[in-house]
Amino acid sequence: MEPLKIFVVEDEEITAKVLAEALLKERNCEVEIFPNGSVLLENLHKNPDVISLDYYLPDYNGRELFKRIKKFNPEIPVIIVSGQQDISTAIDLLHKGAYDYVVKDRNMRTRLSNLIQKIEEKKKLEAKITELEEELGRKYLEHNTLKGNSPVMQKVFELIQKAARSNITVSITGETGTGKELVAKAIHYNSLRRKGKFVAFNVAAIPKELVESELFGHEKGSFTGAIGRRVGKFEEADQGTLFLDEIADMDLSMQVKLLRAIQEGEFTRVGGNEIIKFDARLIVATHKNLAQEVKVGNFRADLYYRIMGLPIELPPLRERGNDILLLARYFLDDFCQKNGIAPKSLSPTAQEKLLNYSFPGNVRELKALMELACVLASSQIIEAEDINLDIQKTTQPGIDFIQEKSLDDYIDDIVKNYLIKYNGSVKEVAERLQVGKTTIYRMLKRNPELAALASRS
Repeated sequence: MEPLKIFVVEDEEITAKVLAEALLKERNCEVEIFPNGSVLLENLHKNPDVISLDYYLPDYNGRELFKRIKKFNPEIPVIIVSGQQDISTAIDLLHKGAYDYVVKDRNMRTRLSNLIQKIEEKKKLEAKITELEEELGRKYLEHNTLKGNSPVMQKVFELIQKAARSNITVSITGETGTGKELVAKAIHYNSLRRKGKFVAFNVAAIPKELVESELFGHEKGSFTGAIGRRVGKFEEADQGTLFLDEIADMDLSMQVKLLRAIQEGEFTRVGGNEIIKFDARLIVATHKNLAQEVKVGNFRADLYYRIMGLPIELPPLRERGNDILLLARYFLDDFCQKNGIAPKSLSPTAQEKLLNYSFPGNVRELKALMELACVLASSQIIEAEDINLDIQKTTQPGIDFIQEKSLDDYIDDIVKNYLIKYNGSVKEVAERLQVGKTTIYRMLKRNPELAALASRS
């Protein structure tokens, strides 16, 4: 931990030196002495860890200077130092937020040193808590199912890290089952708001006439069945993160109220008049195309632009190549460990069956399939027949031969799916399609989407 930075504000030179020597003698700290309030104010930008403040100074009285310090940074502990006759004044400052009061007598050095020690111990404890919280955030990412080595998922992880470093609103899109809430939690638990609550609310799961009450809360008697005051999700998430899932399903009239709350940073409970301020980070998610919903009139354009923030698009599992096997093994190991079953593995034919499946339910479906396969398998090796798939959905993923497309578009679809299947390996794709690598490279140059999937091997 860095040395404790202590400011001693004292116009009596001898007293100032005595205090500084006493503090430096007993701990690892840096002490700066200021003879008056003006010099202190000029140096507040250095953000001291604690200030010892003489109440009587040639240019400021203690009350005014204390007020200026707290306005600059209310978190700085301020210890008032003065004579016996000022105890009533000191008590008043204690009520206003001063850390403590020290009388100028023979015990002054010991008393001040003990107070500084308490502040130092508190700072060490806070640093330890912060370290543990950061470790919790890292472990959350390591131990949840948000895993993957594919290029598309590496991009998602980069965006999560960027989102966690700020309070920007995040909009997450992706098919059902791709892990949108996991991404929202990963952002929260790795952000400065991790000390606050993560509050999730699924708009589609609540009748539209109850959404306002759920989000903003209600007062007693505001509607039939409101037998008492209820705190809404916005209040719960104050100083934390509010995750609004399936926001595209929100009624238009409610969208107006949501927009106002976000813009003003305040709201009123249903049936109430009290204006409630809130400070919550907003993350939204949907499986629908919000831009398209705006075009057809189902979603307000002004709300769309307000919540778009940093967009994160989660790829469907069928576009993640060998991530399918990575996640399958994770789910198998996790299920076996939790249920006291000996570890099981996938046979080559079982792996091939998974890689050729389109996974309409995405990661959520894969988890269910692996848990069932683990129970059905009669040995430690899970065979293809142990994996119960809908055979009609096991065609090569992502290629729709019903739509009318050009030949070039169909060729792009085929190459895209081979790149996904073989984890971006140009060499492998060229061999499987029996064409030269230069042919594939020409297609990558022409189509940025294909280029993003290729590892250039």
